[in-house]
Amino acid sequence: MPAERRPRRPFLTARWSNLLLVSYAVDDDALRPHLPAGLELDRFEGRAAVSLVAFDFLDTRVRGVRWPGLISFPEVNLRYYVRQPASDRHPERRGVSFIRELVPKWLIAATARRLYNEPYVACPMRSSVEAGGTVRMRHWFSLGGSEHTIEAEADAKAAIPPEGSPEHWFKEHQWGFGKDRRGRLLVYEVRHPHWETRGVRSFNVGVDFAKVYGEKWAILKDAEPVSVAWAVGSGIEVYPHARG
Repeated sequence: MPAERRPRRPFLTARWSNLLLVSYAVDDDALRPHLPAGLELDRFEGRAAVSLVAFDFLDTRVRGVRWPGLISFPEVNLRYYVRQPASDRHPERRGVSFIRELVPKWLIAATARRLYNEPYVACPMRSSVEAGGTVRMRHWFSLGGSEHTIEAEADAKAAIPPEGSPEHWFKEHQWGFGKDRRGRLLVYEVRHPHWETRGVRSFNVGVDFAKVYGEKWAILKDAEPVSVAWAVGSGIEVYPHARG
């Protein structure tokens, strides 16, 4: 099996902090229209899955440069899980692709759409984390004429979960996939150490999925998650897009 060629330097570095992943099983038909060519759906316990992910982007640097006003901000995204079969150029890759990514800065969204065709949207957003005997997070954003919230409380203590756990399956993905404006596959690598997770005590998803992601995603409104994980996060490195 061929070894992966590693790019020489990252395009972006940052710290991803306090990632809440609320994950749902979905039918293949919901994801097939989004699936880039050359990829297959990855499955958790036999089902395709999506995750609503809320976290903080901190100490962001592009090519080593910290841009004022674009250093720290919250993000909320809806992602799904894919795999790229092995070829004579690379082994099998498991990773994620995105339905929509929300950020509070129009410049971030516009740049990601223009350069990488990533499905970013800018909207008013804010987040907070409070630590004490437990840790609490809250994300708020306004989109589609409505206000939306994502909240959780977790244990202060954190540990790396076992590899066979749902928490590990949903949080550990090295590859990101998208497609350019001509529909061709794009691949990028995200490197970070394995993340510790906190035990989630309670959570609330006050999101109108139809207004944020489109009518077909109304199916998530009353769906029971298959996993709710809180990853502590770490520094990350994102390496440039290349055609897959």
